[in-house]
Amino acid sequence: TENYPVMDTAQYPQAYAYLYAIRDSILNSGNVVHKDNFTWRIRLIHDDSTLNAFCTPGGYIYVYTGIIKYLDSEDQFAGVMGHEIAHADERHSTAALTRQYGLDVLFSVLLGEDQGTLAQIAQGLASLKYSRGNESESDIRSVVYLYPTAYDARGAARFFEKIEESGGAGGPEFLSTHPNPENRVEAIIAHWESLGGKVGQTFENRYNDFQN
Repeated sequence: TENYPVMDTAQYPQAYAYLYAIRDSILNSGNVVHKDNFTWRIRLIHDDSTLNAFCTPGGYIYVYTGIIKYLDSEDQFAGVMGHEIAHADERHSTAALTRQYGLDVLFSVLLGEDQGTLAQIAQGLASLKYSRGNESESDIRSVVYLYPTAYDARGAARFFEKIEESGGAGGPEFLSTHPNPENRVEAIIAHWESLGGKVGQTFENRYNDFQN
């Protein structure tokens, strides 16, 4: 729709190949529970003013160009993608949708009986609000997913640090759907240290090429 201008995979094959390589690194970490059960399809939304990404039940990942341009390195982006994958993998997005619309409504949509609500839910997916517990869990899962990969597993923390440095103004859309309790950065770093504190790659140059 015009609200969500999805960039065509055939028109931007290099960009999608890059994103799918990051996704595959995360999925092949051995720590994604529903690696083989969900689709894990990625779509880019062309909107430079929106700093957001989200993942629907079943693993459909949507990434706005705004957040891609905002971040500095591939490990940061992988950290954010890991966080969004975790929301689907831990079934947070399913639970949030059920809370918002109720099981009866969701079943009627699945059975094809309620197309109007389907459109409403599609819009609601981009603004699903998660609990602080869900957020903390997804932050930690992001570290767990990234730790066995070549990435520095503190990528999500670097993203939150960047938001903090700009006084929270950097990611208003992200923070409107992802509450920002204190100590998120500290919790991510503490879990990274508990796994052994392995310093991974940031792949800044490669990410800058992708941004360009």
